[in-house]
Amino acid sequence: MFSSAVLYKNQHYSDLKRDCIKDKTLFEDPEFPATNASLYFRKPLPGTVKWKRPGEMGNDPHLFVKGISSHDLNQGLVGNCWFVAACSCLALKPNLWKKVIPDHKEQEWDPKHPENYAGIFHFQFWVFGEWVDVVVDDRLPTINGELIYCHSKDKNEFWSALLEKAYAKLFGCYESLEGGNTGDAVVDFSGAVAEAINLETEAYYKDQKKQDQLFEDILKVYNHGGIISCSIKAQPHEIEFRMANGLVKGHAYSVTAVKNVRLGRGLLAYFKNETIRLIRMRNPWGKTEWNGAWSDSSEEWSKVGDMERGNLGITVEDDGEFWMSFTDWCKFFTDADVCRLINTSLISTQKAWHEVVHFGSWTKHAEPLLNRCGGCANHKPTFLQNPQYLFDVTKEVSEVLISLQQKDMKINRKVGQGENLSIGFSVFKVELNRKYRMHDILTQQCVATSTYINARTVFMRCMLPQGRYVIIPTTFKPQTLGDYMIRVFTDVDSHCRELTEDKPRVRCWSSFLGYPQAVTHIYVHGAEGLQNQDSTGGADPYVIISCDGQSVKSPIKKDTLQPEFTTSGIFYRKNPRKPITVEVWNSKPVKDDFMGQVVLSGSVKDTSLPQKLQLRKQGRQMADEMLGSISLRIVTSTQLTAM
Repeated sequence: MFSSAVLYKNQHYSDLKRDCIKDKTLFEDPEFPATNASLYFRKPLPGTVKWKRPGEMGNDPHLFVKGISSHDLNQGLVGNCWFVAACSCLALKPNLWKKVIPDHKEQEWDPKHPENYAGIFHFQFWVFGEWVDVVVDDRLPTINGELIYCHSKDKNEFWSALLEKAYAKLFGCYESLEGGNTGDAVVDFSGAVAEAINLETEAYYKDQKKQDQLFEDILKVYNHGGIISCSIKAQPHEIEFRMANGLVKGHAYSVTAVKNVRLGRGLLAYFKNETIRLIRMRNPWGKTEWNGAWSDSSEEWSKVGDMERGNLGITVEDDGEFWMSFTDWCKFFTDADVCRLINTSLISTQKAWHEVVHFGSWTKHAEPLLNRCGGCANHKPTFLQNPQYLFDVTKEVSEVLISLQQKDMKINRKVGQGENLSIGFSVFKVELNRKYRMHDILTQQCVATSTYINARTVFMRCMLPQGRYVIIPTTFKPQTLGDYMIRVFTDVDSHCRELTEDKPRVRCWSSFLGYPQAVTHIYVHGAEGLQNQDSTGGADPYVIISCDGQSVKSPIKKDTLQPEFTTSGIFYRKNPRKPITVEVWNSKPVKDDFMGQVVLSGSVKDTSLPQKLQLRKQGRQMADEMLGSISLRIVTSTQLTAM
């Protein structure tokens, strides 16, 4: 996941620091000056701002006081609880914060060598697929001697304030951080894959089965080092409104623990093995907590033994951190961001994923077929003009993770823009031998469609059977331009690649060998009543479709005489008169057994209805042997651009 970082604004931390130490000056960042332009673009601050270095605000400044903790941070005047919540999550992950805060020991103030202090720091963020190193000076905005924005509980600890400044620089100014998504910040800290879950729409608290599955998913993410946050939807006038139960609307919380907690005391608790699902959160304000069941001093904790409570680290104080039951969490929170740290290591004992990343753009072109901004599937005439990415699922059934991310638009807020595009994608199951772009949506099977939303990232998990698939990422409306990154995760290499060609290229020898005159789609929808082929009473059949010197082989169906094939092939045909052959074979360890075939005229007509054809094999006693029947659907096309 981690790689060498590129330099933001071409500023090299080591070189700048060395020059400052040599010249005995403190660094002043020309790319993010101590002016109002770095603070806001619309809303002035309520007071006179003075920029101060940490040493001017007190004695003995440090990056960290007694290490780094999720309890360090408190939100300031800017409405970026989402960023502060992400920082709280980051503080729990040493392998992540040490990447975000590189060389943290070297960057720390050293009272023994004050001559090494140059007023310069640097941080790293994962920006649109690459790590970016951002340099800042340590002049921080204050009003009445107090930090305006994010700050630590310890007044001489400055890691959070400096990290926030670097993040604000990345997006133009502090006010650009007003309103955002915790999952986006977590991705920027880690390169994780973010999944947005709508707890309200799915109504998990009403459906125990769905709730159970959600808890198992979230527990798995948490146990594998993932980062989770949550919030409650709010109308504009309800932002940061405290509800009677102590929760705050329009406010981001970081999830700091997910546990199955054992109920009961002593040995009886172990014999009964009764548990309850609990989740722990932290309010970035460092105060204001949930006051319902399983809150700090609620009577429910009497059901838990002292040892179990000690293991959970229960504290009865208004520190912003609290527990609640998972059912109540599903009921009162409306949105959750689940960020998975996907393991792509080839030398790991844990489950590893194969990742493919593609960068692309939704662009216009004078030639309609070269447009790449066709909008969603509601716009059928232009939908297939979008970019298309092909990948293979080689296992019988496999989980596939797909993440579509657009460029973050917050940097454009200063110029009156900054809104995300509404984006999403569809996944189609296509012919096993497809290698050119789709031009006809009617002949393809749409197996999954993401939500379309103006979020930075759209994510989907789906279980897909063996076969070939095409992902089509789009904006919601046609003619909308933008850049995107698509990430595809599969168990094994999916050979994911962009489809760029519309049809076979014309070669210099095409006039001699013949150029495709037609396109034919062959669909084998099933076979029925196959004869017994082995001692177990079943068979291991598969289908081979052959057409004009090309062939497609279906997956093997294990131990069945009633196989359900859903195999399709697409053939660019030089001689449309040549016949089409569908063969059925039985897989054998040494030599496969031919079970029969049907031969179709090369000029077979289109049909949307399956045709039942008899399988025949030359008989042993001067007669053909009946081997069952097969259902076919044939679709032909004579125009390459209309397939």
